[in-house]
Amino acid sequence: MRQTLGRPGAAAVRGRVHLTRILGLLFGILAVGTCGYRWIEGWPWEDSLYMVIITVSTIGYGEVRPLSPGGRMFTMFLIVAGVGLMTYAVGTLGRMVVEGEVQALLGRRRKMSKIRRLRDHYVICGFGRIGKLVAQEFERRPLTFVVVERDEAQVVKIPDHYPVVVGDATEEEVLIRAGIERAKGLVTALHSDADNLFVTLTARGLNPDLFILARYEEERSKRKLLQAGADRVVSPYIIGGTRMAMAVLRPSVIDFIELATTSESLGLQMEEVLVSEGSPLAGVPLAESPIRSEHDVMVVAIKRRSGRMEFNPSARTCPEAGDRLIVIGEVEHLKHLEVLARAGKTSAAEESR
Repeated sequence: MRQTLGRPGAAAVRGRVHLTRILGLLFGILAVGTCGYRWIEGWPWEDSLYMVIITVSTIGYGEVRPLSPGGRMFTMFLIVAGVGLMTYAVGTLGRMVVEGEVQALLGRRRKMSKIRRLRDHYVICGFGRIGKLVAQEFERRPLTFVVVERDEAQVVKIPDHYPVVVGDATEEEVLIRAGIERAKGLVTALHSDADNLFVTLTARGLNPDLFILARYEEERSKRKLLQAGADRVVSPYIIGGTRMAMAVLRPSVIDFIELATTSESLGLQMEEVLVSEGSPLAGVPLAESPIRSEHDVMVVAIKRRSGRMEFNPSARTCPEAGDRLIVIGEVEHLKHLEVLARAGKTSAAEESR
C-alpha cells in the first residue's frame, strides 16, 4: 500500500467523506432531537439527550417522562430518522469494507505516523523523469526518502512502497509534513525553475543545515538558485548534452564513468567517504593506509575540508579529519572502508555512553 501523507488517495478520500457524513448525520439528529424535546416538552437537557439516544438506538426503554401529543409525533419522527440512519450507516460501512476504503483510510493513518518518525532522510520534490531516477538510485543504495508530488496523474505511477506526500512542494506545510525539519537532504526536480526556487527558499528557511540539490533549465536561474540557498544546481539538459558529446568524442571515458557509477558495473562503484575525527585513516599517508592493501579500494581524489579538490593524490598524501575521499572499489569493500573512516566517531560515541 502506498505510504501517503497530505492529500490522500481516492479510496482514502471516499472513506473519509463517508465517515464524516455518517458522523455528521448522527450528531445532527442528536442535536435536533435534544433541542426538540427541550422546546416541546420543556425537559432538562440531560433528560432530552437521554430520550433521543434511547429512541434513535431503538433500545426500547420506557419514556423518561410522560409525552404530550406533540412529543409523541416528534418521537415517531426520531424513530424513523434513527432507523434510516442506522440502515444507511451499516450499508455504507459494509460497502467500504468490501471496496477497501476503510483499509485505505486506516493504512494512510499508519503511514502518516511512520513518515513523522523519519529522521536524516531525503525529500524528493517532483516525480517526473528526473525525480523517478533519483528515487530509484536512492532505493538501490538504499537511502530513506519521501516523495512530494502534487499531480494526481503522477502519484498513481509511484511504486506502492514509496512513501509519498501528495501536495504542492512550494507550500511550507507540505514540506513540514514530509519531515523537512528532520531531513538530511532535499532534491527539488520540479519542471518550473520558479517552483524550484521557491522550494529552495522555503526549505532553507525551515532547515538551515539541509543539503539542497536543485534542478534548473534556464541558465539565468542557476545563480538565483544558489543565492536562494541551494548547495548544488544541476541542469539535466547540460549533463545529457555533454555526455552525448563525450560518448562520441571519448567513448572509453564514458565506459569508465558507467563502470564506476552504475549498478551493472561488475560490482564496482564510485563512492564518497568522509574521514571522521579520530579515524585511523586521518593523518596517515595513503601508502601506509589500509585503504588499498586491505580493502582493495583506489583513491582517485580527495576533497579537503576547505573545499579544494586534489586529483590523483600521491602515496605520500595524508587525508585529514573532515576530508572526503573519492574512491572506486567493490561495494562490499567500500562498506568496510566507510566503517573504518568513521571508526573514530563511533568510538567516541561509545565512550560517551
